[in-house]
Amino acid sequence: MIEIVDVLRRQAAGDKISAIARATGMDRKTVRKYIRIAEGNGLTKETDSRIEDIAHAVFREVNGGKKADDGNSRDAMLLPHKSLIVDMLEWEDLTLTKVHMKLIRSGVETSYSSLYRFVQEHIGAGNSGTVRMAETEPGEVAEVDFGRLGYLFDNVLNRMRALHALVVTLVFSRYQYVYVTHKQDLPALIGGIEEAWEFFGGVTRRLVIDNMKAAVVKSSRYEPIFNRTFLEYSQYQGFIIDPAVARHPQGKATVERQIPYVRENFFKGEQFIDCEHVRREAVKWCTDVAGMRIHGTTRKRPRIVFEGQEKALLLPPREERFDIPKWGTVTVHPDHHIRFGNALYSLPTEYIGKKVEIRADSKLTRIYHQGAVIKTHPVVPEGKRSTDYEDYPIHKTPYAMRNCDYYINKGKEVGTNCGSFMEQLLSGDFPWSKLRQAQKLIRLSEKYGTARVEQASVRALSFSLIDVFRLERIITQAFGNEAEKGGEKRGIVVPARFGRPAEYFTKKKEEQNLGNNE
Repeated sequence: MIEIVDVLRRQAAGDKISAIARATGMDRKTVRKYIRIAEGNGLTKETDSRIEDIAHAVFREVNGGKKADDGNSRDAMLLPHKSLIVDMLEWEDLTLTKVHMKLIRSGVETSYSSLYRFVQEHIGAGNSGTVRMAETEPGEVAEVDFGRLGYLFDNVLNRMRALHALVVTLVFSRYQYVYVTHKQDLPALIGGIEEAWEFFGGVTRRLVIDNMKAAVVKSSRYEPIFNRTFLEYSQYQGFIIDPAVARHPQGKATVERQIPYVRENFFKGEQFIDCEHVRREAVKWCTDVAGMRIHGTTRKRPRIVFEGQEKALLLPPREERFDIPKWGTVTVHPDHHIRFGNALYSLPTEYIGKKVEIRADSKLTRIYHQGAVIKTHPVVPEGKRSTDYEDYPIHKTPYAMRNCDYYINKGKEVGTNCGSFMEQLLSGDFPWSKLRQAQKLIRLSEKYGTARVEQASVRALSFSLIDVFRLERIITQAFGNEAEKGGEKRGIVVPARFGRPAEYFTKKKEEQNLGNNE
């Protein structure tokens, strides 16, 4: 009674079910059951004066109208039927709920909680199996798990590849969907679940998942940390993630038992062309074979139960599929740009040198700093850039020119013409946009030598080709022409960066001759 009153007071105070469960140490299902019964007995925020009466009504309903669960009277009632209960649980494979119903039909008047405690004390001890709890409501829970099917020859890669199955099972009806994939990564997980929602025509309110790395960053019984993208996906579709306890397969026993069934009944011994062929056949198998069999636990056909009792109670799925984003953390470059997905995106001056977070889907790239969106760009292909010239500080030209002067001086160290090329490259109203090319030009002098870059700069300036990528093409073409003049067509030979000068070998030879004469 004290525990029930505590739960109802917290509910009346506006606490959520998860918060009540953490504060009281109860299971959330128990908290939810207490609140549901109490609301049926008139619990509202204005019923503080009647809360103990309502709690007493909850207690009576939960305990089958008895004042308390007296262990002696419970055992006296159930011990004569112990062998029958064991047979129904272990041999007939019935749920505890079903056992409770059959006992009541035979005249054994006991509450479900009393039966549950009796089984734990007298049957569960030493029994490696699990005790079956009450069935979930239709449309309430789905369980998800990955399992390996076997190997399939990949005609594209010309080798055998492992094939995995993502099984999504509705706990109430036992209707399931199998998504076949070569990987167990996040896109495969979300893609398979999306396929399952389309197959079922709706979304369950809760999704029980294994502690797979694609969805759970940190596994914990009480405070798991979910993958940011998967958590965003759950909010998009409207279901709650309920991770199973690590290394505890009984937490998702409904789907856990289906992995061997899918492998043995569907995949094993069949001939498939490719992964797409397996996927098409898996849909047929889920509909016509697995969906229409007599389920070993419920003794009903899952597809019939689903269509008759569960389908109408599922949440409606979103019309558009979830656009899976990519997240990353980068530092803003002095040229006002960040690199993500081998593409460049501009940011205002005040973020230079700071770390920002990026979220990029198929359409938009959103950039965050300290949790707030600071810039949005359309997604551009690899090697391209999206630049907003308003990000450049027109009123801070001296600041920009100090960066430019540094690279101009570095260019002059390479040669006079290279310095002139660098000056023209970094001229104009927005010199920041060319800083990366300036860095590349300095690297070209280290790669091909200062003489090569100086000669190419003369040619580029004569044609007004102020582009470092065109200048590099001039250098590589010059290598090719020199190779052809030598009578052989060879690939481009890059001069050694630390090659010794010719005088070194002449001096070495003179020292050797002098030593021989002595």
